[in-house]
Amino acid sequence: MGRLGELEPVPRKSTVEIVYDELRSAILYGSLAPGDQLGEAELAARLGISRGPLREAMQRLVQEGLLHSEPHRGLFVITLDENDVEDVYMARLAIERAACVLLMQRNRGEAVVQLNEALQQLVEAARERDPVKMSDADQAFHEALVRASGSPRLERMAQTLLVETRMCLNALQSTYPEPEELVEEHRRLVDAIADGEEERLLRLIEEHMVDSIARLCG
Repeated sequence: MGRLGELEPVPRKSTVEIVYDELRSAILYGSLAPGDQLGEAELAARLGISRGPLREAMQRLVQEGLLHSEPHRGLFVITLDENDVEDVYMARLAIERAACVLLMQRNRGEAVVQLNEALQQLVEAARERDPVKMSDADQAFHEALVRASGSPRLERMAQTLLVETRMCLNALQSTYPEPEELVEEHRRLVDAIADGEEERLLRLIEEHMVDSIARLCG
């Protein structure tokens, strides 16, 4: 932002970015389910757009790994098995561990403020015992954690993994931890950052990912 009161251009999204966000959200929430085929004509009609922006948006999702192409058949939403679940969480561990190391070198106070805001959303969702809101708040917390590292590359890599995580949870929602347990896991992460205890933070983030693998694959 410029000087106080100075007007600046408002960022605008291109049609491709809007379509990309729509498709990504549909995959995230399961309205485009694992294994679903994406028909260009149908989707273009539903979204009220031409096929050009749609194809470009779908190719972005192919590059991210959320869609895959089958020769002579078209594009499909990826499916995840137990091996994929473990791979997703171990990749998240690598990224979030690196993010934790970086954020501990930065303004921890700012990170704690942002994470406490995200934690409060999780507390409210847990109070309602709403699985979708809990998943949203859980994801928002980890997005805030990686964002606090100040690394746009880590943040970019985490985005796709968090969508894949959500796909795992959508398929295995019965394995989600109890609301109070979920809140406490995340509260301990914030406390470790606030206390400046990097070793404890790294141990907790590893336990969080390993426990999730055991819960989903057990």
